[in-house]
Amino acid sequence: MTDDEHGSRVVSASREVAAPAEQVFELIADPARQPQWDGNDNLGSSAEGHRVRAVGDSFVTELKSGKLRENHVVEFEEGRLIAWRPSEVGSQPFGHLWRWELKPTPDGTTRVTHTYDWTQLTDRSRFERARSTTAERLSASLDRLAALVEGQHGA
Repeated sequence: MTDDEHGSRVVSASREVAAPAEQVFELIADPARQPQWDGNDNLGSSAEGHRVRAVGDSFVTELKSGKLRENHVVEFEEGRLIAWRPSEVGSQPFGHLWRWELKPTPDGTTRVTHTYDWTQLTDRSRFERARSTTAERLSASLDRLAALVEGQHGA
């Protein structure tokens, strides 16, 4: 794979969210809340009570298509970082990664960066779908997340 191909397989978007990092993180780390802010319009539902707490945790999400995905948490720092790799339930991850990084700012807002990395995806039948996950779609997730948390924060 060339550097150009590698670069195009990592997509990222960032924005400031007018809420503390801990509050933003709660919406990301609770799988049951994720369909509310999913800018890919892909997530259907996830059961309550599966809040992520550590690397090695996993959670199952039902996609709008009806398929189930088991998400394996591979990076975690409470209130700051979470990343997972999806798979079919009971299988090895496909090779792509969803990452959320939160950086508190001195003024009480949070800089949130959302990254989709499919550099390790090898199943060519999944490439078209992977390519459709653009910075604009990641930004849509950030915007929806911000609207949710800023509404709660302002209340």
